[in-house]
Amino acid sequence: MLGRAVSRISRTLARTSRLPARATKPLVNVKERPVAQQEAKPILEPVYLSLTPSLKTGRWDPPAENSVAVLEPTVFRHPMRRDILHLCVVHHLDSLRQGSANTKTRGEVRGSGAKIRRQKGTGKARLGDAQSPMLRGGGVAFGPKPRDFSTKLPRKVIEMGMRVALSSKLREERLGVMMRLYWPNGKTKFLARKIDQLGLRKTLFISGEPKIHEGLLRAIRNIPLVKLISTEEANIYEIMKWDRVVLDLKAVEHFEQELKKEIPTVPLPLLLPSEATVSDAPEPQLV
Repeated sequence: MLGRAVSRISRTLARTSRLPARATKPLVNVKERPVAQQEAKPILEPVYLSLTPSLKTGRWDPPAENSVAVLEPTVFRHPMRRDILHLCVVHHLDSLRQGSANTKTRGEVRGSGAKIRRQKGTGKARLGDAQSPMLRGGGVAFGPKPRDFSTKLPRKVIEMGMRVALSSKLREERLGVMMRLYWPNGKTKFLARKIDQLGLRKTLFISGEPKIHEGLLRAIRNIPLVKLISTEEANIYEIMKWDRVVLDLKAVEHFEQELKKEIPTVPLPLLLPSEATVSDAPEPQLV
């Protein structure tokens, strides 16, 4: 009896050793919880630019030494896009074309409508009336007519072009910021001397004031190679045309308010600790 039991156990163990291992049920059930999202904004460092000395330092202007302007990076540190600049410049130049060229067709030229000579028998080419484009004094075939050369460009493309233009001037170190654009009187001689001292020839001054100071406007309009405009008149073509661009603080605030780009938030997954519960299933038993 003992020998039979031992042989039966040995056969059972040999048979179970040849079978593949069974997948056991885990003792712990892990419940899946939704992944929480947190908003993380990319870090953009502001742009720091030393202030340019003012044209005329008055009692309202603090000293510009050791003064730094903090500029918006999305406006003054935009990646270069030469294609966008080309589109915006062409769009602006197209809008400046008058399109007033006009020629007269054969129906508009003055003259008789009678046939010049008979059709056959003269040995010459056949002709109709004197307004034919082939004759001197006749109408013009396919000549220009008044038309509108202006083209359309999306507003967002124009805004991007303005960002690229300002950023390119800052990258080339040809952008300056003053506390304010002010001149006490309309004397051109003293203002021209001050501009030469600061080295601001071939410069475009952009003022953000609602009304440009009358003394500065009167004095600067007679100085060659210098121009003063408001933020409403500023465009990409003018900014790229001039060697240097100088803004006042009001103009900087205007451009930042109009051209500031909201940075989209980037959702980042935040893994939360999962809850674990002990299963109620019975423990696996050995066969």
